[in-house]
Amino acid sequence: MSTSETTRAYIASADAHSAHNYHPLPVVVATADGAWMTDVEGRRYLDMLAGYSALNFGHGNRRLIDAARAQLERVTLTSRAFHHDRFAEFCARLAELCGMETVLPMNTGAEAVETAVKTARKWGYRVKGVPDGRARIVVAGDNFHGRTTTIVSFSTDAEARADFGPYTPGFDVVPYGDLAALREAVTEETVAVLLEPVQGEAGVVVPPEGYLRGVREVTRERNVLFIADEIQSGLGRTGRTFACEHEGVVPDVYVLGKALGGGVVPVSAVVSSAEVLGVFRPGEHGSTFGGNPLACAVALEVIAMLRSGEYQRRAAELGDHLHRELGLLTGSGQVTAVRGRGLWAGVDIAPGYGTGREISEKLMDRGVLVKDTHGTTIRIAPPLAISKEDLDWGLAQLRAVLGAA
Repeated sequence: MSTSETTRAYIASADAHSAHNYHPLPVVVATADGAWMTDVEGRRYLDMLAGYSALNFGHGNRRLIDAARAQLERVTLTSRAFHHDRFAEFCARLAELCGMETVLPMNTGAEAVETAVKTARKWGYRVKGVPDGRARIVVAGDNFHGRTTTIVSFSTDAEARADFGPYTPGFDVVPYGDLAALREAVTEETVAVLLEPVQGEAGVVVPPEGYLRGVREVTRERNVLFIADEIQSGLGRTGRTFACEHEGVVPDVYVLGKALGGGVVPVSAVVSSAEVLGVFRPGEHGSTFGGNPLACAVALEVIAMLRSGEYQRRAAELGDHLHRELGLLTGSGQVTAVRGRGLWAGVDIAPGYGTGREISEKLMDRGVLVKDTHGTTIRIAPPLAISKEDLDWGLAQLRAVLGAA
């Protein structure tokens, strides 16, 4: 792996003045368009990560940029102290997309998860009748829901959790995909089950067939909210609008983010019924920027694009092709496992071919950007707008790096 003097200078400057809470690949992006990014040296890279699904519609999508530009000329922020003319339509259209009634907008994914946790607890006390201070939420091992103090309290990732205690109580962790363990963990004090329909950071882990349906049954039987964190898996990534749809499941609460802002602005939301989100009263929860005019304008265009079904179809069709091609690597020994759904894959590299970081760096040298996780795994999640030709070119670079070309 080689980096130029200009790139090294940019990275050294960043290292000198920023906290070292990330370990990015040594590339400095200057511009981007569609599925491609260009660095400060003028080298082009195929983006096969798409901002962890925040860029589902590609870099610089013209519809989204035009929507943002038009709103920039009008009004960008009012705070929720006042109404603005984009808010009502945003909430109505997003609720309709989700098949629900009510929206509580925030900014980041972690804020939305925190909002869902607060919603579940308040619902548990006001509606279910759980004694004050006793509410519990069942979560899955190897989860990734964000990095706030409360969220890392129920993480099983040592790096995310270490040295951030004391931890927030009230969470019960069960193995992901183990319906029996989940059923046993639910008590009269349980107010919610919070799950990713596909675990992204864990390596794009798809649960066993029937698991989500089983979770839905248990939560209905026990009067518990089913909260689906679709921040990465939702809005087209898996070939459906929501990953829960693959099992015909509708949760009580959707947690959305990333792609909802089109890679232009941070937008997140909790979407549920009027009964569930109706537990909030003015002053009990909020955000200065949540549901701001600029965010609503961009998100409305995202929702309109999703309503066409075009991106879901592309993710399904190209996803089938992606998994067929990656399956050939499994058969030839360079890859030990491939997981995922739609245009989203976790690829476990066989011992002897390199760590996930090493493979990511070698791919970077060949003009492809992916990201590693958990030592031996790389994640592939290109923009849903990627062409089949570009996808095939990226896969060819992976085969070359693994000596399978």
